[in-house]
Amino acid sequence: MAFTLITGATGGLGVAFAHAAARDGHDLILTARDGAALATLADAIRAEHPALAVEVIVSDLAQAGAADALWDHAGTLGEIDVLVNNAGLGRHGALTDTDGAPREAASIAVNITAATQLMRRAAVAMSARGAGRILNVSSAAAFVPGPNMAVYHATKAYLQMLSDSVRAELSGTGVTVTTLCPGATRTGFFEDADVSETWLMRLLPMGDATSVARAGWRGMIAGRKTVVTGWPNILIVATQRFVPRAWLAWAMQRFMAKTGR
Repeated sequence: MAFTLITGATGGLGVAFAHAAARDGHDLILTARDGAALATLADAIRAEHPALAVEVIVSDLAQAGAADALWDHAGTLGEIDVLVNNAGLGRHGALTDTDGAPREAASIAVNITAATQLMRRAAVAMSARGAGRILNVSSAAAFVPGPNMAVYHATKAYLQMLSDSVRAELSGTGVTVTTLCPGATRTGFFEDADVSETWLMRLLPMGDATSVARAGWRGMIAGRKTVVTGWPNILIVATQRFVPRAWLAWAMQRFMAKTGR
């Protein structure tokens, strides 16, 4: 049996990816830290799609070795023909705010270490079979500096470059790598990262998680390299190469400041 493995499956985009995959008839392995939320989602999908197999694995990808353990556990259930690397963490605050160091360490562990390890394991297994799809959830943040969210922006830039590079490495193997680059989206991420009271959140339109996930899923199925959602983000990605990086950093520092309201 072949499964679609979705990380961060209890968040807004993760839930939307699970429903998108189920609508396309994919058996699912859903993973996140919250076992109760995973069980609720799995039950809802089973009720709507009784012919599908839906498995859950509770995993905290911020922990050392968690990604390899997750892949090994998933492998006992069946082959993984689609990997959706959706789990991600972020934090608002300057790098010099040492209170944020644990959260930033966890962000690096999830956004870089775990995503890389899962991508590696998927690429090895899929290329050996000659087929497979990898969808990495990056961000419009990957393309611009992010004062007050420096670590998050840097991790997404890493994931974007890694994805583009590995896509080229896998050319001709039957395995595709797609990155989804949304901007602000109505999920719990921004509350968790303490970003909801910034000017960026007040001024830019928020994307809908279902629409964003569907766009990313369709792009992955079509084998596209990058999917950018939302007109402000398309504009940012298209024009950032022509704007001095110092100007971008200046603008983003002001956008990422708290409104004080």
